[in-house]
Amino acid sequence: MTTEKLQTKTGPLVFVGIPAFNVEESIAKVVVNAKKHCDEIVVCDDGSSDDTGEIARKLGCRVIRHPKNRGYGSAIRSLLDAARESGADILVTIDGDGQHNSKEISGLVAPIMKGEADVVIGTRFGPNSDGGNIPSTRRLGIKAITWLVDSLTDQQITDAQSGFRAYNKRALEALHPGEQGMGASTEILFGARTNGLRFWRFRL
Repeated sequence: MTTEKLQTKTGPLVFVGIPAFNVEESIAKVVVNAKKHCDEIVVCDDGSSDDTGEIARKLGCRVIRHPKNRGYGSAIRSLLDAARESGADILVTIDGDGQHNSKEISGLVAPIMKGEADVVIGTRFGPNSDGGNIPSTRRLGIKAITWLVDSLTDQQITDAQSGFRAYNKRALEALHPGEQGMGASTEILFGARTNGLRFWRFRL
């Protein structure tokens, strides 16, 4: 969608931000499915050595290019900055490796649309899920981190490392992660808690 169309659109502007590093095999499917549920897609190509950025660009995405790999947190920060600067009402982040289903974006943003949440986290560990294809050792690590974050924030979070999230404008203005690596995922949750943002868990 062009800048002119974004400025004249009625209703919330929904952006999708995709942190991407060497995911040329999966980025096209993620983008094509996400396009049906948003107004603009911004891909942060975090120093990829393959054609990730070029594929995203050819599919009509705005691409932010990091000259070298800075880490997941830096990519998320670039996407948050881009959403703020573009006047997005909602930013959805979804990983470029295809581990999340882009078709579920509408469900993810629904609590924000209804005014019930500021931050929505897509959990891979609902009552009917065992975490999908996540290796058992990593799954245990994620659950340990989640338990710690949950105990410190009192938010009943079930997947603190999930990259499938939605943020409203209030959250976009409040959150400015400094961590460059995966620690940004938990830093954002602590920041959201500090700023009194409302959480919502979306079961995948």
